Amino acid sequence: MKSVKRLGKIKKGPDVIALNIIGYLFCGLIALFCLVPFLMILSGSFSSEAAIIKNGFSLLPQDFSLEAYKTVFREPMTVMRAYVNTIGLTIAGTAAGLILQTMTAYVLARKDFEWRNYFSFFFYFTTLFSGGLVPYYILMSNTLNLKDSYLALLLPLLFSVYNLLIMKSYIMAIPESLVDAAKIDGCGEVRTLFKVVIPLIKPALATVGLFIALAYWNDWYNAMLYIKTGSKYPLQYFLYQQVNNIEAYKKLIANNAVSSSIINAMSLPTQTLKMALTIVVTGPIILAYPLVQKYFVQGITIGAVKG
Repeated sequence: MKSVKRLGKIKKGPDVIALNIIGYLFCGLIALFCLVPFLMILSGSFSSEAAIIKNGFSLLPQDFSLEAYKTVFREPMTVMRAYVNTIGLTIAGTAAGLILQTMTAYVLARKDFEWRNYFSFFFYFTTLFSGGLVPYYILMSNTLNLKDSYLALLLPLLFSVYNLLIMKSYIMAIPESLVDAAKIDGCGEVRTLFKVVIPLIKPALATVGLFIALAYWNDWYNAMLYIKTGSKYPLQYFLYQQVNNIEAYKKLIANNAVSSSIINAMSLPTQTLKMALTIVVTGPIILAYPLVQKYFVQGITIGAVKG
């Protein structure tokens, strides 16, 4: 035991220590460069509109003001409803998308499926050509009758060929001996997928799941096309409308369509509102990211095959 402990305590030479210091400094600088823009956004959200227009953005708030956040949460129940819509769509879409793409990738990764190359080409072909916006809109609104429906927000982002390729490459890296051993033990295809394959592809599930969640969380375009009822607006589109309304008011003031005594253009938060909206929108995603980060560095077959 003493010899094992001595082997574990290998002294690091000066070159290794210097390399570690350089590496930490380099990573720290990159992290700082990524953090500075976010700090400027946070500072801008707590600054007054007049100070931003006069002095520009800075790392510290100028003329501290909560006017931007008061504008965002002017109708708190409406904001909370938009949050609930977005969170519900993100959870349901991520879960359904992961199941659908994992099952598809598992089938395409099986070498004993003789049509897998044809289906792979079919999926890949859709990334090169599309029907365009007009046929897509007609399909969703007239053929499928999904206008002003939550399904119009859920279905378009449910499947991605890019995510499918990521999942397929992870599954193909799993040793075939594991799948064969599961078959010998009497497992069917479904049980092999959920009991053998899925536990080994947690990094892929975390990565693809994060991509799907971000797509649903940031989606506003489909809501603009298909959703007409205000209570069904997702968070992104609701906040997008708030910015457009403020800018429309400023244009009316500039054209003397509205009396400047009623609305002061300088007091309307436009730039600060955008900063506040960025904080409101990115907050939940930033908090959720550490939950899946640990899976990004794990190997997919660590501990799966033991001699």
